[in-house]
Parts: sequence; C-alpha cells; structure tokens
Amino acid sequence: MSAAHERSVLPDARPASLVLRLTPDFALPFVQLARLDRPAGWQLLLAPCWQGAALAGLALHRGPNLWHLFLFLVGSIVMRGAGCTYNDILDRKLDAGVERTRGRPLPSGRVGVKAAAVFMVALSFSGLAVLLQFNPFSILLGIASLGIVAVYPLMKRVTSWPQAVLGLAFSWGALMGWAGVFGSLALAPVLLYFAAFSWTIGYDTIYAVQDSRDDAIVGIRSTARLFAGHTRLGVGIFYGAAALLSLAAILLVGAMDFRRLAIALVGWLAYAAHLGWQLSQVEGADAATALRLFRSNRDAGLLLFAGIAAQGWAG
Repeated sequence: MSAAHERSVLPDARPASLVLRLTPDFALPFVQLARLDRPAGWQLLLAPCWQGAALAGLALHRGPNLWHLFLFLVGSIVMRGAGCTYNDILDRKLDAGVERTRGRPLPSGRVGVKAAAVFMVALSFSGLAVLLQFNPFSILLGIASLGIVAVYPLMKRVTSWPQAVLGLAFSWGALMGWAGVFGSLALAPVLLYFAAFSWTIGYDTIYAVQDSRDDAIVGIRSTARLFAGHTRLGVGIFYGAAALLSLAAILLVGAMDFRRLAIALVGWLAYAAHLGWQLSQVEGADAATALRLFRSNRDAGLLLFAGIAAQGWAG
C-alpha cells in the first residue's frame, strides 16, 4: 500500500483489510464510494434477505434456496454501493463538515460528481440484472423499494428519525426473501420485516453516536442526538421490538410447535442475547466503542439466520 493510499484510508475502515491491500490507488475512491472497504453495511442489508429466505424455507420444511442466497449476496453488495454513492453525491457538502466523513472521495475532491454518478448507474444496472432473476412479483416488490431509497439521504435534514427511514429500506430484504420463494407475501414475512426495521433503528442509532458532536454543528439530525443521555433506553425499546417480532414470525411459520422449532429458537435466543450484550455496552460509548458495537450486528443477524436455516435443513 503506497503512502498516498494509506493517507486516503477512511477512519471507519480497517486499514489492514484484504480489500484495501488489493485495491490499486486509482480505484480506491470508487471502492470507498461503494463502501467495499467497510463491509458491515452490505452485511446488514443482506441479513434480512437471508432471514426472509430461511423463513420461507422453514415454512416449506426445508432450508433456504442456495441460489437465492447467492443472488441476495451479490445484490446487497452492488445495491448498497449504488445507494451509498447516491447518498454521498447528495451529502458531499454536509460530509465536508463532519470529521469522520470529510475525507470521503467527493468532499475531499478525489472524485468528481459526474464520475460518481456514472459509477452509481453502473452499480444500479448490476443490481437490476440480479433482480431480474426472481419472479415477477419479487421484481415489482424490489422496484417499489427505490422510492424509500431515494428519499433517505434527505431525511437527516428534516427529521430526527432518519434511522427509521433507513430501517424501511434496509429491512426490505425480509419481504424479498419470502417473495422470491412464494411470489406473494404473508403475515410472517411482514412481522420479520418490522423486526428488521426495529433492529435497524437500534444499530444505526449506535452508529450515529460517532458523529453526534459534529452533527449538532452542521445541523444533521439523528436518533442518537434525540436519545442523548438515554441511548440505552432508546435503543433497548427497538431491540426489544426486534426480538419479539422475529420470535412471532418464527412461531407463526412453525404453527407454535416448540419441539419442531427447537433449533430456530436457539438461534433466536442467541440473537436476543447478542442484542442484550450490546445494550450493556452502549450507554456513554465513545466513537470507537459505538463503531465496534455497530459492526457486531453482522454476527447478530447471522445468528438469527443460522437458527432458522438450520431448522429448515433439519426438517
């Protein structure tokens, strides 16, 4: 890694990551626009997709469709990249006023708006190619999410609840995972959607703790600022809702048969325990702790998915 490359690494990335070590200098701004150097975001976008696919498999007494899991993986990476590039284009002036984000490619001048827009379009078409592999209902459902994605970057300017809008978008995969199998929706995936919605508000509040001081200066609003001094209570309400709603989704699909759902319930307990551990650490957390807790939600999401998927594979 060259000296210039090393200086351009952003503060919330891991400098020793394989992606950064393999990225040539000319490509680094685009890797950063797509957040490939910070994989937690696409991992959290992917989790509800995989959970929805696993829930659909459980309803059919089988594991999740492996081809669908792969499509969701690719789709999450490219669409998160497109969404983040769009966000950075709109937020480039705000990002210049926040310590953690002023080094991003657009506010730092390392890439121009036109180049970023072309890159965003290319990623979007890649996501469309993935979406077209699903049934017609899922294609229309996926397109319907774009309206939420379009307005999300604007919400931090007008409401203290931009995390809720992010939750609406980031949780969409719970619906897509189910619809990809059945070509329709039902109550169980809707419950899982609202579980993921609540989970997203919780973990993105923790993420926003990093920027609370600078956000107040530049006028960015967030639940982290709204809950100031009561972060554990605020996040705890939404984490509690996430745990209860995901449990309701599992029990509904399994017809309340606790013996049949034993593995899924173990996964759910591990997920709930992980959320509880985060709550024990969050009050008064500094920026480094907040980032560590936020990133750990990858593991929380995988625990819930693994429990549901393993139950389906077990029959």
